[in-house]
Amino acid sequence: MSSSPSVPSSSSTQGIPDKPVLEGLEVKWGERWEDSGTYRFNREGATRGDIYSIDTPPPTASGSLHVGHVFSYTHTDVVARFQRMSGKRVFYPMGWDDNGLPTERRVQNYYGVRCDPSLPYEADFTPPHEGGDGKSIKAADQQPISRRNFIELCEQLTIEDEKAFEELWRQLGLSVDWTQSYRTIDDSSRRKSQLGFLRNLERGEAYQDQAPTLWDITFRTAVAQAELEDREQPGAYHRIGFAREGGEGGEGGEPIFIETTRPELLPACVALVAHPDDERYQPLFGTTVTTPLFGVEVPVLAHPLAQKDKGSGIAMICTFGDVTDVVWWRELKLPNRTVLGKDGRLIADAPEAITSEAGRAAYAELAGKTVFSAKKAVVELLQASGDLVGDPKPIQHPVKFFEKGDRPLEIVSTRQWYVKNGATDVDLKARLIELGREISFWPDFMRVRYENWVEGLSGDWLISRQRFFGVPIPVWYPIDADGEVQYESPITPDASQLPVDPSSDVPNGYTEAQRGEAGGFLGEVDVMDTWMTSSLTPQLAGGWESDEELFGLVFPYDLRPQGQDIIRTWLFSTVLRAQLEHGVAPWSNATISGFIVDPDRKKMSKSKGNVVTPADMLQAHGSDAVRYWAASSRLGTDAAFDPKNPTQIKIGRRLAIKVLNASKLVLGYGDHVGEVTEPLDRSMLAELNRVVGEATKAFSDYNHARALEVTETFFWTFCDDYLELVKERAYGAGEDAAAQASAVTAMRSAIDVLQRLFAPFIPFATAESWSWWHDSELHTAAWPTSADLAAAGDQDGALLALTSTALTSIRGAKTAAKASQKTPVASAVIAAPEESVALLRLASADLRHVGRIEQLDFEVAEALEVRDIELLVVPQTEASS
Repeated sequence: MSSSPSVPSSSSTQGIPDKPVLEGLEVKWGERWEDSGTYRFNREGATRGDIYSIDTPPPTASGSLHVGHVFSYTHTDVVARFQRMSGKRVFYPMGWDDNGLPTERRVQNYYGVRCDPSLPYEADFTPPHEGGDGKSIKAADQQPISRRNFIELCEQLTIEDEKAFEELWRQLGLSVDWTQSYRTIDDSSRRKSQLGFLRNLERGEAYQDQAPTLWDITFRTAVAQAELEDREQPGAYHRIGFAREGGEGGEGGEPIFIETTRPELLPACVALVAHPDDERYQPLFGTTVTTPLFGVEVPVLAHPLAQKDKGSGIAMICTFGDVTDVVWWRELKLPNRTVLGKDGRLIADAPEAITSEAGRAAYAELAGKTVFSAKKAVVELLQASGDLVGDPKPIQHPVKFFEKGDRPLEIVSTRQWYVKNGATDVDLKARLIELGREISFWPDFMRVRYENWVEGLSGDWLISRQRFFGVPIPVWYPIDADGEVQYESPITPDASQLPVDPSSDVPNGYTEAQRGEAGGFLGEVDVMDTWMTSSLTPQLAGGWESDEELFGLVFPYDLRPQGQDIIRTWLFSTVLRAQLEHGVAPWSNATISGFIVDPDRKKMSKSKGNVVTPADMLQAHGSDAVRYWAASSRLGTDAAFDPKNPTQIKIGRRLAIKVLNASKLVLGYGDHVGEVTEPLDRSMLAELNRVVGEATKAFSDYNHARALEVTETFFWTFCDDYLELVKERAYGAGEDAAAQASAVTAMRSAIDVLQRLFAPFIPFATAESWSWWHDSELHTAAWPTSADLAAAGDQDGALLALTSTALTSIRGAKTAAKASQKTPVASAVIAAPEESVALLRLASADLRHVGRIEQLDFEVAEALEVRDIELLVVPQTEASS
């Protein structure tokens, strides 16, 4: 059986360079793709089924991209390219996440400024410093400027950063439609973010509350549960005695000893708590004890969160030392005796519960002190009073930090905005779990991280931030005739007014003169958590409430690609907002990339100082080589990167160069095409057909690394073995025109398919080599299918593998004889199992040509080997001996 495979109609090869190189291809093809609109999303006449939409992560525009970005964004791009070649209209936008704390910190360091909202705006302000990271400038030396001046600098710097980011993404070859881009701080994004919040408010999903709040002292802002991280810190247990009074214990009983790491919070103590099953303290439940130094009577209570084996087994509940205190305070309905202010210092006024003269005098010694100084002072007072038993016992323990902060978090009582997230709503939590199971996670085990986060939520989503460069919370508050702000009755704008900034805009029915006055209004100055905007990326990119036709074509999206570390933030919050607004999952697939780790297997991050920036890497090795390295790693798997020895990148560069050279070689055989008749040619195409099927299946399962692996493995066999085996025949040796046409047709068909299989991974080398003999654009060409390899017929692909093994054996025999591979052979025998001999005879002519063998015989044996090789020329090394 024979037939003719798919061979390009245009076979002009005049544009092939004498020596193909990778250098310059990024610029050449980047410009061509942009000029021709290769990656533009065309929705004209499209239906939802025609489209593959990607909810691309908007990188934080604050500083520089690092190698981890290159890693994960390449994973997304290979999927986009595969889907485009598979016939989909790919919606692949790029956003910039430019609001939030990282941008503010960069602006402070870059310009040497800090925001002071009390200052007036300066129209022609010039910052005192510009450039570098500015980290040598102390915070105290940063020039205070108005909020508006600060925001203008934020906008100015992020625009410059985004230009640099886009240039790098283009150099990497991301097939993004750059006409579909957005900024999370632009007018459209602010409008949609504020509109989403107002709808949450209307439906009762958003609310404000005066409640215990995790607070970062340095940045003076509230922090959400998803932004926390535990860090091991030194501490000490202080054993403190509480006097027993009343109840079953009777006055004058032995003191109750607690062990605490936070003695400075003694004035905020509201109760002692032990486990209900702890027999040591069961007789005390329902009685009271008195706090040392401050003389406040507090109850002894039972709660299952108390740990019998921690410290003395009974704990002091303060408002508030940690998140467990908050749980106890809520569930046991205890009073609030907050003593910590937003500045991290003890407030001036003692809690009302401290009534004794001695207690108020003790508190007066603490007022205004930092936590550290207050702790030292309390310890000294306890030692003087005899209530501290022994010396503090040093320990290491986990302490809550803001992920971007440098000091332990405190818990203060503040008025904040929240959005319901399922923590206190059983039905919503169940629905969020259900939506997670509707989404296909790649790899699937990442779903557990999502479910664990949802199940472990301890409070609603705190969405207000006391920052400046963000989306303002769009509400004002009326002030009554007595000058009291009515926070429970917020004034909201009409949708047509959005976006608004309540700190400068005026609500309907009021004038600016009424701001802050009795009978007037007060504008909200807090901004939303940056995730409140980022959680709407499907809506921001897809035209929600601005281009409903587009939104209907792309939402719900096909893919959300992202890192594993933001499953709890970005992935979860996007699912939550999609449920609240649309009642559906925002995408059908979520691909989760692993981390980049350094040679010591530590995650690369800016905070650890082990980040590698990609610009030099791309310059040194080329984009295709870097993409190859990234695409070689499976989803969900961490990849080690050693910039001093980038082995995988070097392999990728070698592959890209080999694609250029192999294409040049194949095309150099000319246009002698016809039918594929020779068994070895048909076997090669049959094996390639199998590779196409496996690579396609791998891509469909979001296993790009497997698709690359099977393609690359075949490609090296094709280059090292098949091309060597048939090159004499392709040149016309033997004067058999049909055999020559069979070889040329098969190898041209194979290189055509291989260029398409490699196109998602190494787009520059493949686009270049494709252009040498096609008039069409590779990256909008059809993904290869079995129809492209019809010439394979029913030939067994095993022949290629057997012949390759035989060729290796012939080469090995010559090497063992210390002969050149070009040395002619008078005779040789290939021994192999009977079925293998039958197949190998089909390729005997090619084996004779490549091995320069005059007489080639076959014998049946248990294993394949080359025997009785007789050289026509005695090796020089042997003659000289």
